[in-house]
Amino acid sequence: MKIINLIFILCLGLISQAQTTISGKVTDAKGQIIAGANVYLDGTYDGATTMEDGKFSFTTDEVGTQTLMISFLSYETKSMILDVSLLNNLNIKLREDVNALDAVVLSAGTFEASDNSKVSVLKPLDVVTTASALGDFVGALQTLPGTSTNAEDGRLFVRGGSADETQIFIDGIRVFTPYTPTTNNLPTRGRYSPFLFDGITFSTGGYSAEYGQALSSVLLLNTIDEPDQNKTEIGLMSVGASLGNTQKWERSSLSAKVNYINLGPYLQVYEDRNDWEKPFENFQGETVFRQKLNNGNLKFYAAFDATNLELTQEDINEADGLQFKLNNNNFYTNTSYKGILNNNWSIATGLSYTFAKNKFGIEENNINNTENSFHAKLKLKKRFNSRFKLNFGIEQFLTEFEENFVNTSIDETYGFNNNITAAFTEADIVFSKDLALKVGLRGDYSSMLSSFNVAPRAALAYKVAEHSQVSFAYGNFFQNPSAEVLKFTEDLEPQKTSHYIFNYQYVNNGRIFRAELYRKDYDNLVKFDSQFPDFSNDYNNNGDGYAQGLDVFWRDNTSVKNLDYWVSYSLLDTQRNHRNFPTAAQPNFTSKHNFNIVGKLWVDGLKSQIGLDYAHSSGRPFTDQNTNQFLGARTKSFNSVSFNWAYLISQQKILYFSVNNVFGFRNVNGYQYANTPNTNGTFNRRALTPAADQFFFVGFFWTISKDKTDNQLNDL
Repeated sequence: MKIINLIFILCLGLISQAQTTISGKVTDAKGQIIAGANVYLDGTYDGATTMEDGKFSFTTDEVGTQTLMISFLSYETKSMILDVSLLNNLNIKLREDVNALDAVVLSAGTFEASDNSKVSVLKPLDVVTTASALGDFVGALQTLPGTSTNAEDGRLFVRGGSADETQIFIDGIRVFTPYTPTTNNLPTRGRYSPFLFDGITFSTGGYSAEYGQALSSVLLLNTIDEPDQNKTEIGLMSVGASLGNTQKWERSSLSAKVNYINLGPYLQVYEDRNDWEKPFENFQGETVFRQKLNNGNLKFYAAFDATNLELTQEDINEADGLQFKLNNNNFYTNTSYKGILNNNWSIATGLSYTFAKNKFGIEENNINNTENSFHAKLKLKKRFNSRFKLNFGIEQFLTEFEENFVNTSIDETYGFNNNITAAFTEADIVFSKDLALKVGLRGDYSSMLSSFNVAPRAALAYKVAEHSQVSFAYGNFFQNPSAEVLKFTEDLEPQKTSHYIFNYQYVNNGRIFRAELYRKDYDNLVKFDSQFPDFSNDYNNNGDGYAQGLDVFWRDNTSVKNLDYWVSYSLLDTQRNHRNFPTAAQPNFTSKHNFNIVGKLWVDGLKSQIGLDYAHSSGRPFTDQNTNQFLGARTKSFNSVSFNWAYLISQQKILYFSVNNVFGFRNVNGYQYANTPNTNGTFNRRALTPAADQFFFVGFFWTISKDKTDNQLNDL
């Protein structure tokens, strides 16, 4: 019996010698105690939870080198690989998880409309349910601060920049001709339907080094990665019709949509101020094919549209009016691939091709031009850890432009080949959940201009409170002169801007407030010595200018049930000396004050979404020919109230109505003066007013899908 007891005691001793105690204390980087953290040996059931004092202790039978794991919500999981004999009396510090939802974001100069972004000031749905936008994503973006209203143009004018200073990309690849062509005083529209996009990033300045050839702004459109189901969409409208279809398979999908617009029937009911020989007619089609591969996604996008019109417009110098006709054909396609490589590397690559052919007839002048453009890009990204990411890439732009001008006395052909090679690199450095830095460098070489330019970019964001942060951004940006100049001369340099931005942002419970101060300095702007560019001009890069101001944005979708609204205001101070300006002045496409309020209300009893927008812009500069002051006069303020109503006849059938400028404000875009003075020595003038003070739209939209719940409210 004594022998048995001795053996038992010896076994207990051996067991106690085999067990090891693992202990320590867990705190954050600031030394604050973390209670409730999980501490365990990887691959075993041995572990414990930290107590209120942050301490933990447990025993294990494991021996040798083991991996100790420490994890807690909103902190990065930490691992320690040591011999178990060394895993005692540990002082463990956890770092904040920089990918947490409440982490700081680099937001200076950027608005996002995406369901996947941490902070979106807009959603994709907003782009097409804004009453004044009429289904055009550009129209919706014009309700954001930083933009100026140019009702007669329709393109994006950002922070004192001309429309040519904003570039548009689809899935990261450049779109060279993003707008449908038009004539004077008739606003253009974006070529591409919101139907195929689920993410939009609108950078009003200080944007990434990945993007170049844009002095003021970039607009990034991302096509849908994967549709939710098969469906067919039918639209019957007062101005035309549309048909769309999506087919989804296990690893691929195909979406296509066609639109036909003809203003002829509409103008029979609501005449405008033009004498139409051939009312505006447009046919548009686009498609996107998506293929899931083992480690990535491949997309193919293509769009085609054709536009025809012919009209006579009032002209103070032409008793019978000015005759204008247009025929345009445009084709755009791109292929893009995004995938994951080994060792935390990823790749994004793509290429695009654009073909655009225009035929203009202006009185006796016939102008035909053709553009072929190509863009290829390769970007690699390395994720070293959650706090440091590096990306770099190269890209090539090729543009071939040719124009033929013919009248009774002239037959001339002009053109250019614009080849640009660029490289960029950018690093994301996240110091903590409260502090992040993005720094980049871009280089562009233009073979046509024989110039090489290096553009540094940087952005810093700091979280000052639980729901608010500040951001700073700086960058240099270069852009070759526009086609209207390059077709006559290549003896120029790229134009340049420098951006300085300070941003404050507050986000909490469906409410967003943004305030942004900015300064832009322009250098090397193109100047010439006649009203419009032509072959006889003397061109140089002696122009310069500045733009500075304040942008404010507020959105609230929670304070009032079923009501969503936003308010934006922009204060702009700008002058530039470019083109044929005799002195520095505020350009005629800018307004000092721009104000927008957009409201959307869902009414359950009426099964309706009702929208109301109000837009105001202060007067724009023009030159009064009866004074000696260049761009010294101002038009009256622009005002417009727009209304829309989407009524659900059934879950998949919608009746839609909208009207722009409900109250019929007589807005004036500028003035045209006679070429010669009258007998009193005074130059007569006429107001440049919109072709119509109001525009009415009615449509019926029917969706056919398997779940019988999907509808086209997202597209209205």
